[in-house]
Amino acid sequence: MNSWIAYGIIVVILVIAELLYFRIADHFNIIDKPNQRSSHTSIVLRGGGIIFTIALWIWSIWYGFQYPWLLAGVTLAAGVSFVDDIHSLPDSLRLVVQFAAMFLVFQEVGLLTVEVGGSWLIKGLIVLAALIVCVGGTNIYNFMDGINGITGGYSLAMVIPLFLLNRKYSFMEESLLIVIGLSLLVFCLFNFRKKAKCFAGDVGSIGIALILTFCLARLMMVTGDVAWIVLFLIYGVDGVLTICHRIMLHENLGQAHRKHAYQLMANELKIPHVVVSTIYAVLQLAVSLIAIYVIPDTVAAHWAYLVGAAVVMAVAYILFKKKYYHLHEEYLASLKK
Repeated sequence: MNSWIAYGIIVVILVIAELLYFRIADHFNIIDKPNQRSSHTSIVLRGGGIIFTIALWIWSIWYGFQYPWLLAGVTLAAGVSFVDDIHSLPDSLRLVVQFAAMFLVFQEVGLLTVEVGGSWLIKGLIVLAALIVCVGGTNIYNFMDGINGITGGYSLAMVIPLFLLNRKYSFMEESLLIVIGLSLLVFCLFNFRKKAKCFAGDVGSIGIALILTFCLARLMMVTGDVAWIVLFLIYGVDGVLTICHRIMLHENLGQAHRKHAYQLMANELKIPHVVVSTIYAVLQLAVSLIAIYVIPDTVAAHWAYLVGAAVVMAVAYILFKKKYYHLHEEYLASLKK
């Protein structure tokens, strides 16, 4: 069968699957009710991001289960996240499952079988550190899922550079990147708009984060270049610096909040959600394309670019917060009246 016909059939299946899920979510009242910490004001169906896990299953069935450990890890984490979207689960349980799922992803990437210098203890510590960093990154991806279009748009801004780099380095099956990209486009049809039909939910943000982590890790393993983390730079800077800010404020990191830069833009500055999401996606895409087409293709150059771009984005974040954070403080004060 012609590959483009196959992709067309997969798109049709994904659309039908999403519409069927809407029926299920509506029947079982799987909804997201707005509260004081939300960036939306109306009730919306939750869990539409389940389509990413469905896409992975469709690809696996269609193309022969080439990444079984990835499929197992994503299904495990997405399944528990879906339950959490319906009935809140303990943070400890979700974290244990996320570590188990990431361990399965590492097995698929081949990280667990790589020979490193030193003892087994050194290798164990490296794997543990990688697990902590990657699970932390997955949760940042989840934290950033707060306004219409941001998860779908930003994920596309990661998939496109990964697709371009795969043409050069052949670090994974191209068809998987295409199918995941198609699932993101289908999701955006219902989410990347002023009045969203659905939200990704934890099942969506955690699921796509694991898939993208696998893709990035494969790229790093094949090229031997960890600096490709630059493909995650915008989320990374916002997520890490917001966590630092909350630590400085002595806040409970597990509690919902509205302190991310994108939340200030959408809530306090009243910038439309789709505009904010577009800004994040375009920024990340620009950073990634510069890394691919402008920066010399050496590890040293990539690291220099990563550090320089991170510093620029961090300074921009801090200046933005200094100028506009007082608006959020005024909002918090109004809640106490």
